[in-house]
Amino acid sequence: MRDEVVVEIYTDGACSGNPGPGGWGAVLRYGRHERELYGGEPGTTTNNRMELTAPIRALETLTRPSVVHIYTDSTYVRNGVTAWMPKWKSNGWQTSAKQPVKNADLWRELDEAAARHEVEWHWVKGHAGHPENERADRLAVKGLREGITATSSASRTAPA
Repeated sequence: MRDEVVVEIYTDGACSGNPGPGGWGAVLRYGRHERELYGGEPGTTTNNRMELTAPIRALETLTRPSVVHIYTDSTYVRNGVTAWMPKWKSNGWQTSAKQPVKNADLWRELDEAAARHEVEWHWVKGHAGHPENERADRLAVKGLREGITATSSASRTAPA
């Protein structure tokens, strides 16, 4: 890809009970531009599903192929993308134990959303004072709270 400004994406998911209602949040930064995204799932979901939803929705908002650095506090997401997903795909979305991959629908969506970009995945320790991770966490909680009161799942854009 051309020498461009890197898009930084910070993501997080939240769940009230696991399973239970959930929310996701993402902070996108491109140069001096920032955008916050969040959404909620009022039905029964899991924290892992919300952790996966955040980078999917963030990547889907990008309008052209980009160099992207994604920061997540989920080892499930980072390890899944960087280590497990290639094996799952070659095994027909089954684990090495020949069991169906959990959340395969979202893993496929993430694979598709990331495919048009040059993505680097980074892990950050959650709830450790990292400013953007804390913002993503607050957005995920906002999505969770609004999801609980909403009658249907919806994505929203928050002013930065």
